[in-house]
Parts: sequence; C-alpha cells; structure tokens
Amino acid sequence: MEGLFPQIRRGYVRVAVERGLDRYPLGLTYALDDDLADVSVGERVIVPLGRGNSLAEGYVVETFPETDSPGTIKHVIRRDDSAPKLPADLLALASWIATYYLASLGPTIAGMLPSAVRRGTGSVTVRLIELADPPLEETRRRPPKQQAVLDVLESLPAGAQPVERRKLAELASLKTCGPIDRLVSAGSLIETRRTAIDAAWRQAAPPESIAPTPTSDQQSVIDSIAEQLDSGFSAHLLRGVTGSGKTEVYMRLIDQVIQKDRIALLLVPEISLTPQTGGRLMSRFPDRRIAVLHSGLTDAQRNQQWAKVANDEVDIIIGARSAVLAPVSHQRLGLVVVDEEHDQSYKQDATPRYHGRDVAVRLAQMAQCPVLLGSATPSIESWANATSRRTYRLHELAERAPGLTIPRVQLVDMAMERKHQKQGTSMAIGPSLEQALEDTLQEGGQALLLLNRRGFASYLACRNRSCGWVLSCDQCDVTMVMHRQHELPRGGFVRCHHCLSEQRVPRACAACGGAMGALGLGTQRIEEALASRYDCLSSGNTLRRIDSDTMRTADDLHTVLDAFGRGDVKVLLGTQMIAKGLDYPGVRLVGVIDADTAIHLPDFRASERTFQLVAQVCGRCGRGNQPGRAIIQTFNPDAPAIRLAAENQYRTFADAELDDRLACGLPPSRRMARVVIQDRDDKRCEAHADSLKDALISIRDQTVEVRGPVECVINRLSGRYRRQIELFAQTPQALHQTLALARSQGLLEVADRVTIDVDPISLM
Repeated sequence: MEGLFPQIRRGYVRVAVERGLDRYPLGLTYALDDDLADVSVGERVIVPLGRGNSLAEGYVVETFPETDSPGTIKHVIRRDDSAPKLPADLLALASWIATYYLASLGPTIAGMLPSAVRRGTGSVTVRLIELADPPLEETRRRPPKQQAVLDVLESLPAGAQPVERRKLAELASLKTCGPIDRLVSAGSLIETRRTAIDAAWRQAAPPESIAPTPTSDQQSVIDSIAEQLDSGFSAHLLRGVTGSGKTEVYMRLIDQVIQKDRIALLLVPEISLTPQTGGRLMSRFPDRRIAVLHSGLTDAQRNQQWAKVANDEVDIIIGARSAVLAPVSHQRLGLVVVDEEHDQSYKQDATPRYHGRDVAVRLAQMAQCPVLLGSATPSIESWANATSRRTYRLHELAERAPGLTIPRVQLVDMAMERKHQKQGTSMAIGPSLEQALEDTLQEGGQALLLLNRRGFASYLACRNRSCGWVLSCDQCDVTMVMHRQHELPRGGFVRCHHCLSEQRVPRACAACGGAMGALGLGTQRIEEALASRYDCLSSGNTLRRIDSDTMRTADDLHTVLDAFGRGDVKVLLGTQMIAKGLDYPGVRLVGVIDADTAIHLPDFRASERTFQLVAQVCGRCGRGNQPGRAIIQTFNPDAPAIRLAAENQYRTFADAELDDRLACGLPPSRRMARVVIQDRDDKRCEAHADSLKDALISIRDQTVEVRGPVECVINRLSGRYRRQIELFAQTPQALHQTLALARSQGLLEVADRVTIDVDPISLM
C-alpha cells in the first residue's frame, strides 16, 4: 500500500462505486493527491477496490477537506473523462432513490445513465433541404443535375418539404449529394440540421393547428393548477373519464410553464404513446425545444437527447419511465406531469426497483414545483392521497370532450353465450361479439380486440383424461405456452414466458404416450380464428396483432399504429398494449375477449388491475363522429371490478376497494416491503428464509409487522426456489429503519439471493 499510492493528501471524496456494496450503500471514502486536488462532485473516477485493489468506476458524490480516519484510506487513481460530469441535482435525486428503495448508490447512478451516455456514443444529425423563399433569381443556366433537384422540390405537394438530403438525392436520381450542397452554397436551397428524432417527429406530427377552446370544466382545472405554478410544491390528481381532454389540460399548463422560461416534464407509460403525444407537442409548440427520452431510441439518439437536457437546451421533456431520471435543472423545472399514472410499467423490475410516478412526486418536491398525476382510473394509492389523506388536490373531468360520445358497453355472460353458440364457431368469440364485429366491418369501421394473453395456446396437455399430464417448464413452476409456427414439425414450439426457454412441441404425452392437445387461448389463436372467419381480414394486412411476440422494436409498433391511423388496418388485436392511451376516431368497436385473465390471480391488486384494464380499453372507442360500442366477455359478470368498469363507476369501485384494503391492513392503508429469498436448493432456501424472518423480528421497529415466509406464487423461477417475507408498517420511516438496520448487519447482502422491493406492485 505504501508504495502503490502517493501519501500526500489534498482532500477527500466519497465515491459511489458502480458495484453493489451493501455494507457501504452510499459509497466509500478516498483521498486525493496533488494531481486530482480539483476533482469535484459529479465527476467519474477510477478507484482501487477490495483487498486486490481491482480497478472500479464510480462517481464523486461528496468532497470534504478532512476525515476521521486518514490512515486507512486509499487514493483515487485517475479521472475517467469518457463519461460526462453529472449535475448535482441528478445526484441528489439518485441519493434519494438509493435510500428509499434500499439500493446501493453507485449502481443506482449507473442505472440512471443510458449506456450510450456512459460510452459517449455520438449523436445523429439529419440534414433537411427545402427551396429558398422567395426563390433566388438565377439568370445563368444551371447544370442538369442541379436543375433536376430543383424540379423535384418544385413538384412536391404542399407540406412535403423539407426533404432529408439523401432522400432528395435519390428522388433526383443522383449518386452523390454534391449538386444539392452547391445549390445550398448558392442560396437556392436552405439546409436545416436537426437530430434524427426531431426530424422524424416533425414529419409525423400533424400540421400546426389552432388549439381547441377548453370546456368550462377543463378551464376550471387549468386555472386551479396554474395558480400553483409559482407557489412551490403541490400535488394534483386529475381523474378524467377517457376522452375527457386530459391531454389538452396538460398542453395548456405546459404552455404557461414555458412562457415563464421554465421546463415542463411529461411522462407517459409506454413507448407506443410517445410518438403520438410527441407529435401533438410538436404540432402545438413547433418553435420550442423538445427532448424525448425512452428505450426505443438508438444509442446515438439517447446520448444526444440526454445531452440536450444536461446542457439546459430544452423547454419540454417527454418520455417513458426513465425520463424522470433526466438531468434536468431543479431550478428551471416548472411542472411535472405523469399521464396514466396508474400504469404498472412505471415500476422498474430491476434494482433499483423505483416507481416512476413516486419518483416524479419526489422530483417535484425537490424542484419546488407542482406535479400533476392524470388517469381515468387512478391507482388506489393516488386515490387515497386525494380523498382520505388529502395530500393531493383532486380535480375531475366527468364528461367527454365535445364531439366525443360515451361508448355503449355491453356485458356478456359467456356461460350463457356458449349455450347459443353454433357448432364449429370459435369458442373464444361469442355470438354477440361476432355479430358486432361483422356489423362494424361492413359499415367501414375499425375494431380493437383485447386478450391479455399471448401465444397460441396456454398449455399442452394429454388428451387422455385419466392421465392428466401437462407440459411444464423444467426451470419454472409454470406451464409452457404454445406458439404457432407452421414451418416447424407439429406446427410450432413451446416457450416459458418467464425464463424464455423453448423446445419443440412433443410428439406425444411423456407420461402415457397418448395424443397431445393444445388448450387455452392466446392472441395468436384468435388471429387465426378471425382470419378464417372474416373474408375482409388478412393477417399482416387488414388484421394486425400487437403483443411482445410481434412488436420486437418501437419501429414495429409505430408502423402498425400508423397503418391503423390511416385506416389500412381494420382490426387491431392485442394484449394490454392496445389499452393504453390510443386515440383513433375510426374505432367503433372494442371487444374484450376475456375479462377474467387477471381477476383470479393471488394478488390483492387483481381486482384493481382488472377494473383498470377493462375501463381503459373500453374508452378507446367513440372518439370520432360515430357512436362507439364495447362488448366485454366474462364468466364473472357479477364481479364488482368487471361490472363497475362496464358501468363506468370508478368512484364506487375505488371507495369499496379502499375500504377492503383498510380492513385487511394492505396498501395504501399501510406501507409494504417485500423481501424475496431465492436459491437453487429448496431446503436451503427455506432455511435461509426462516432465519431471516427471525432476525428481522428481533431487530424490527415494534410497529412493523413481519409476515411469512411463504412460497412465492411461482415457487420456482429460472431454476431458483423462492420464498417471500412481507413487512408492513404505518409509516415508511419505520419500514426503512428495520430494513436499513438489517442491511447494515449483513442480513440482506447474500449476493443475488435476496431481493428487496419497497412498495411492490406485484406479488408474483
């Protein structure tokens, strides 16, 4: 040690090392020598770690001149100039996330930064060309290639300019862009350089239009929240029925914020909503600087958009969950909006397991600005904050915007429907939905069909009833799902939707050698049934399926949605992806093929999710000048979640659900954390869980209740057996005190065998 590191010390720093160090979750102290005396907070450095002094990366999160134990401290080795310096505001948010969600600070910071930013991947720029206005007078004759460029531009329809430089060369049959560049130099053409994503947005955005006049209800909400824009932090919940114009409220408030030279942050739950909402923003604010942040961007685009925010070169930020981690200046942030705040996709399923909505609220607190949460079906947690606790201010839009109609919803009892079903017809689509779909297609309308289960068949089983063998995953305690692929033997393959292992469809039952049957429904099976039943539907053309099997990239999804928006696609069939925020006036019918997919899951949020899914998808129709119709197929027509969703009775459902949660001591009446123990050996997993429970009880705050351990709903996942322990407390402070003490004593740091989830939203 003496010979490896310089002994002169010019100060000390706390470094959040990018590794999971549970004993030192907020970082380690290192000394600085003369060459590094000016290292500051936010810089990335290389430090020695552990007994072998292996090199590790980390970020400086604190500097100080003295320390209590200088004799045992190692020195920072060097700066790492390949990564950008992080703003202090971003580090403050990272520190809160790491503390609240009980994650190490270093990996938390690393997880907040897109990999492209850490690598410094270059940005992509698009060069757009258009004719000069007014046209440049030119007396001399132009070269033929230059004249061809001008002829192409002059022949384009109105609104088709500017044109991407290479595309223009292709239209003019040029092998190089030289003639275009010479016309730009001569002043005959104008070149504009934009990022690739800005250019795509502007081409996809609808023409700039006059903003609609807000309704009296919308204006009341706008005025109420606008009064708080200069008054520090405030939290607002906007519950508006689907189609009530929540987006217009967002737009009006964003306009007021940017007029004050401040920044607005808008979060949406899915990549699929980003281009549609982004196009609206671009159309409404064509001269404003807009940054977009989501996982569907290329590496270069992510780096470029992140840098725009870090350099304070934006007026509006829009993105999915990770956009809440943007390096925005807290001093300039004027409003945070979380659209569809109830959506599960806001919750991160890897460490740190943060919830984007809750981080957004904390960000607004730190920036001292308002936060607005919007949804037609708010989460029960947000509803409690707005009603019983009154920490949020509640605003409601009970009517649809002018020109939109409330859809007529029909609840269909499938047990009764099947009694009247014709022999040979699809068992999945009952007579009522079948006839409604036929009428819609004949009238030239479009339809959305929801089945929240992908694949062709839910499971493969022996046809011999006395056998009972079912094909299960050899790594997980779940059945394998069949996926149709006609070119394979026996028509497809089976896949585990948890560990993703695959195998071919077996020839025969492994237990008795009998024939196999494909049972249960999936979107792929429904697609085949629809294509064979309706002559006007063709898979891949007028009928498109949207699920994670078909939509591999964001471009795949955007292509299908664009075709649906143009009317080329008549029926869109998919999982919950189609229930979120889609706004297409041609949709006259929504069909929920099976409303029961989630209601019987062993999770206390099953009813809430069922209500949200059914209500949200029904709200996708009736957005044009034609009335909409929704048909909900269920074997549980009396289930409150399904019946009240069909009746559009959110308040009734939410208040009853809140009462049930209070009676059972479940969130949001109490705070919750889930500790999952996993091991490849079942007995060892059970013993570890039992000992951890005993240790937690011995150190817990007396107000904390410890339940379990019990087997997880899926006991074995990816070859690991799983047990869970649940902790409940009236306050987050008591919960964190117990868990933080357990971590400091080394009870929760057994490599990857223990996982902590604070405020879990899934118990699977």
